[in-house]
Parts: sequence; structure tokens; C-alpha cells
Amino acid sequence: MAKKKKPNKNAKRVLEDERDEGYGTALYDLQVELVKLQKDVIANNRKLLIVIEGRDGAGKDGTIKRITEHMSPRETRVVALSKPSDRESSQWYFQRYSRYLPAAAEIVLFNRSWYNRAGVERVMGFCTADEYERFMSTVTAYEEMLIGANITLLKYYLDISKSEQKKRLAARRKDPLKQWKISPVDDAALKHWNDYSKARDAMFARTHTLHSPWHIVRANDKREARLNIIRDILNRVDYDGRKQKLTVPDPEIVFPFDAAHYKSGLIAS
Repeated sequence: MAKKKKPNKNAKRVLEDERDEGYGTALYDLQVELVKLQKDVIANNRKLLIVIEGRDGAGKDGTIKRITEHMSPRETRVVALSKPSDRESSQWYFQRYSRYLPAAAEIVLFNRSWYNRAGVERVMGFCTADEYERFMSTVTAYEEMLIGANITLLKYYLDISKSEQKKRLAARRKDPLKQWKISPVDDAALKHWNDYSKARDAMFARTHTLHSPWHIVRANDKREARLNIIRDILNRVDYDGRKQKLTVPDPEIVFPFDAAHYKSGLIAS
């Protein structure tokens, strides 16, 4: 008699997580709203661009998966670029990103974006000081051009504590389903925690503008972060048939950047 196969503990954990404390129901209702939003984007030839940034282990992949899970694959694209080639490195910095911008009726999500230069590249020395300064002094103008081309741009930064990052990166190394996420940059994340904090703070100070603001997502609780970033997207982009009560984010979890949040502890130090 064939030996009975044991259930996959990781798969079971995911299923339980989806159902726990009404999370699955809340997520389903919000994903229905996302489908309504996409139908409106398609019907009106709108262009929606969502930038998801954050520290290693902050939950960017999981958040994007929940946002796009039931969207039309024809009109939805997730962009997660790898290390630039020699040719791409010789191009205008924004060139490799511009080719992935949304056309009419499309929703595009960047899993890390041109802000790599303000974070990983700055901290790890992958760009020169001149390249960094050129980026910081021109990125807001670039984003103004995108908005001028009728692209709706939303920028989110998933923020976690140092202890939470340490726990997640350790769990990642033990999980056979997450081996593809491990990289040398992960090993440097905790070592350079303060450097990444300084780079993040400089990015907020210089690239948070009225036309293109940053919204911070407190992501120590993955489920609450996912639900509330979806609520915030739905709340900030108009569409027909919206259930207003479902789309109000918790202001303690998702909120616009403000320097005062450093002192209040809303942004991890």
C-alpha cells in the first residue's frame, strides 16, 4: 500500500493565514473592488502606475500578489527588473523603466522602481555620488512628466522594524519555497540598517511632493498592511460602483509622509 503523503506545512500555513480572523473575507471583498476599479480603468482608457518600495523583507511580493491576484492579466503588468545589463547601464537612467510604463487601459505595478538609485544603489555603492545626485535632482521632474501624460501615479513605501526584518530574513532562508528571494543584498540589509534609514529619509525629504507624494505603510503586520494598502489605492482612485465603507484605510497603518512621523514613531527608526 502506498505511503500516504504528508500535507505541505507551508501550504497549510498560507491557507490558515488567509482565513484567520476574517482576513480572507476582507481580502475577497477588497479584491472585488479592485476588479471594479480595473473595469473602470479599461472602460475609460486610463493609465494607473503603482510604485511599491520598502526594505528587504517588508512584504512587497506578497502585497503585489494580493493586489493583482484576480485582475485581468492582459491589462495588468508587474515589473520587477533585475540588475541592468552593460547596455542598460549606459542609457539615460530612466530609460529602462520608461519602456514599462502603462498605456491606455493598463495598470502597472513596479516591485521596486527607479528609486533603486535612492536606496540599494546608494547604500551598496552601485552608483556614483554624481549619479545619485543627478537622480535626486531630476526624479520629481520625471514624475511630473508622467502625470502630465495622464498617468495616475501612486507611491508606497512598506516600512518595518529592524527586529521584524531580522525575523523575516531568517525565516526566508529556512523556507524552501522562498529560496529564490535570497541574495547577497539580503545579507547586507541588517548590517547597513542605519545607512538604509538615512537613504530612505533623504528620499522622502527630496521626492515627496504635492503632485507625487509618498504614502508610508506600516508593514510589521503583513495582513493589515495588505488590506490597508488596497483600501488606500481604492480610496485614492475614482471608479464606478465603489463601496465607500470598504475603502477607508486605517490612518495608523497607511498615511502620507510627514517628517513629524519620525518623532511619533510611526516611521521605524
